[in-house]
Amino acid sequence: MLGMLDGMVEHLFTPAQLARLAACGEILDPVPLSSWDDPRTGVLLADAEILVGHWGCPTLTEAVLDRAPDLRLFAYGAGTVKWQVTDAVFARGVTVTSAAAANAVSVAEYAVGAILLANKGVFVVRELQRDPNARVTFDATRIGNRGTRVGIVGASLVGRLVIEMLRSTEICVAVYDPYLSAAEAVQLGVEKVDDLDALCASVRLLSIHAPDIPPTREMIGAAQLAALPDGATVVNTARPALVDQDALVAALTSGRLSAVLDVTEPDPLPADHPLLALPNAFVTPHVAGAMGNELIRLSELAVTEVERFVRGDPPLHPVVAADLDRIA
Repeated sequence: MLGMLDGMVEHLFTPAQLARLAACGEILDPVPLSSWDDPRTGVLLADAEILVGHWGCPTLTEAVLDRAPDLRLFAYGAGTVKWQVTDAVFARGVTVTSAAAANAVSVAEYAVGAILLANKGVFVVRELQRDPNARVTFDATRIGNRGTRVGIVGASLVGRLVIEMLRSTEICVAVYDPYLSAAEAVQLGVEKVDDLDALCASVRLLSIHAPDIPPTREMIGAAQLAALPDGATVVNTARPALVDQDALVAALTSGRLSAVLDVTEPDPLPADHPLLALPNAFVTPHVAGAMGNELIRLSELAVTEVERFVRGDPPLHPVVAADLDRIA
């Protein structure tokens, strides 16, 4: 028996996908739950063996699990699941799957687009066209993607997709990730750089794809920004906490660097925030992830995981307790 969680499910699962779920077992209620305060919660949890969730899904706490004795699978049709599950989920042997791999495609596409455009000087040239006196650094002899060295921080799901998508270009890719082995770097076709400051000093663009965990917070600070050469660009589609935002604002205000930011603190920024007024900061309100017709990728993966579970096949993208300390 299947339960549907959160108010986005009814908008993101196609009729064909819902029919596939119905073929896996009885959908207890076609109207999703968005809160455990919903009066239907008790009955639905008591019978549910599979829960399917999406963004906005309420957290599966120990108290909630006490009301769901038969739960065996939580199929999450969105990205990071670290806010939806607790240790109690894994302690009870519930299988957890995530559609983070599907969401990563959209983020990687945004990042690659930003990389290619930034290397061409598109964002800076646009501002100079609007205001020839804009405080930005632009050197026409150094723009372009041929042979340009790009630094990737974090060989994550998104980071690896970015590397793969850049393979068809003439960009040179270097990666900083303490968890990336030398053999994996060779397989990815990238240069592994073990020192973050050294990476920053050697690239024209730095694209950030690490998770938000204690060791990575503000890993891109004043020292790393100072190491970047004049005219370099910082692209952040990961998490705002990875960058010292005050240090970044200072570096951008000087005109020495540029940035493409899809994540900020706060998110979104207030209208009077300096990042929105700087000519060398291209800021979007957290839109790199799946949107519009891209959302079907996520629900498709969640449905596939349910089908595999019912057939007795292993999950494609399982999440285990140890993953929570290193996922985005």
